[in-house]
Amino acid sequence: MDLMIESFPKLLKATMLTIELTLLSLFFGIFVGAFFALLRTGKNKLFYYFAYYYSYIFRGTPLLVQIFIIYFGLGQVEWIRESFLWIFLKEPYSCAILAFTLNTGAYTSEIFRSAFETINKGVLEAASSMGLNKISIFFKIKLPIAIKQSLPAYGNEMILMLKGTSLASTVTLLDLTGVAKHIISTTFRPIEVFIVAGSIYLLMTFIIHTFIKFLEKKYSFNN
Repeated sequence: MDLMIESFPKLLKATMLTIELTLLSLFFGIFVGAFFALLRTGKNKLFYYFAYYYSYIFRGTPLLVQIFIIYFGLGQVEWIRESFLWIFLKEPYSCAILAFTLNTGAYTSEIFRSAFETINKGVLEAASSMGLNKISIFFKIKLPIAIKQSLPAYGNEMILMLKGTSLASTVTLLDLTGVAKHIISTTFRPIEVFIVAGSIYLLMTFIIHTFIKFLEKKYSFNN
């Protein structure tokens, strides 16, 4: 019990990095996902297959492997080390954000693609007949409907991304899991430390779950 009390402030402080990684990855990932979802729903076959294989690769391989390839693998490419990209890719924080963004972007693109394809074509035709251009139709009709329909699935993706950030510790980042491992390496008492860390993860998951449920209720189609 004493170790749990002593480790709590350290783990709580490390939670800020976990939250930061999660929010930044989800922020960038939602734009990446929306972009590739548009490519998947477009008529250009080249863009369609490019988006399809991007989604297939990042959903079909473990996130840990993706982090290792980006952090350790890209550094082996000489022209990358000699370019301006190395300023960012030599840092574990940047590599973690990049890996998390590409991973969640792949899942988000599938969520948005499904949402876009379920929109009633009659609604879009009615908007077009009223003189709205394609950009206005997208931002005023397609995107709001897609976001509303994708809330449950995207809520699950937010939770998965939160838990996925625990892998940042594999590239030396001291997030919640990284600090927990460090405390365990010095105390050799994993149970108490992981109970505290797991409780913090559970609390954050509960907050995300409650937030998504609130949005679902507020923007329900039945209202």
